Amino acid sequence: MIIGIDVGATTTKAVSIENGALTRKVKIKASDPVTAATGAFGKIVFENSIAIQAIDGIRITGVGASNITNSIFGIPTSRVNEIIAIGTGGIFLSGLDNIIIANIGTGTAIIEANDCGITHIGGSGVGGGTILGLAKKLLPTAEFGNIIDLAQAGNLSRVDLLLEDIMDRDISFLHKETTVANFGKMSDSASSEDIALGIINMVYQVIGMLSVFAARAKNIKQVIVTGNGSGNRLGHKVLADITGMYGIEFLYPTDAEYTTAVGAGLADR
Repeated sequence: MIIGIDVGATTTKAVSIENGALTRKVKIKASDPVTAATGAFGKIVFENSIAIQAIDGIRITGVGASNITNSIFGIPTSRVNEIIAIGTGGIFLSGLDNIIIANIGTGTAIIEANDCGITHIGGSGVGGGTILGLAKKLLPTAEFGNIIDLAQAGNLSRVDLLLEDIMDRDISFLHKETTVANFGKMSDSASSEDIALGIINMVYQVIGMLSVFAARAKNIKQVIVTGNGSGNRLGHKVLADITGMYGIEFLYPTDAEYTTAVGAGLADR
């Protein structure tokens, strides 16, 4: 058994890999990388009554992995490059062998993974951290679930400048409700709900368009969405609108938020 751990900026995830299969998963929140790694390991071991002697190794990755310089509880511990972990996990969870991955965490990484290798195409500082940071200043809450609840009741036309605001007809493949400028209208009557929706819309439009550019450059028609931001249902809607305009399909594998931890556990097995 291998334990894969993804030490993130805000959330740390751990999975168990046995005979090439994902068998268990947990996640915790902790700001200190050492506390996060040992806490996630302890949670997956104790909640599942795993015997320490049954664990052959621990493989860690993520932004906090460099802070783990020793073995964890005497178990052989190695570090896995985060890009390799994302690519390996993305291929495994999607079942596809030629993919573009948009891994949405605090920021967003765009990765190509195929039989020839795993390549970091680029990315953006726009991601989950953007949503939370803007919410702290613009909304009455910075708790992610509450932000989503607010956004569900929002009206984008009170925040974004839409095509219908400046044109009386569709242009090319752009329909009249297409955003021309994020937060380009910002009505005085805009509510917290409207602003929350504007934030979600802006972040996922940026991620979606970066993914489209990457997929088109590589002649790939599908993008695998992974990471903490992969489960955002309002984000799914934004990306679905982008699919309608550009023909690039966004896929959400089961356990997508654990992709990096899974890839760490599977790497070099």
